[in-house]
Amino acid sequence: MAASEPLTIWYNTLCPVCTAGITWQKRLLVPALKAGHVRFENINDHPDALGRFDAALEDIRKRLHATTGEDALLIGGDVVIAVMRMTPGQRWLAPIIGNPVMRPVTNFVYDRIADLLYAWNRRKGHW
Repeated sequence: MAASEPLTIWYNTLCPVCTAGITWQKRLLVPALKAGHVRFENINDHPDALGRFDAALEDIRKRLHATTGEDALLIGGDVVIAVMRMTPGQRWLAPIIGNPVMRPVTNFVYDRIADLLYAWNRRKGHW
């Protein structure tokens, strides 16, 4: 990722669990936020923002998405790994959950949690 281009994380503010998690993460990332290395965007304010990647609004409501300085798209567990790489106190975990052996496990676990959270949000009418 180019130094001048931030990691832009797209998340669903209509999900109370997602919002709480992002709020917590922002507190840990204050230096990166101030330096412009990371941004957090509410997908509900820009529902077509990731259309160029064929990512529909419901896809982003279901899983974290992020765009990088190179204009690449990260999804789900890969977003978590990218955020951990820049988060003080969590950097050590990124190489563990992001290594070639563990990355598929990380993504599988993330996807199952995301599926459950998405179903819960739908039942609770959080959109």
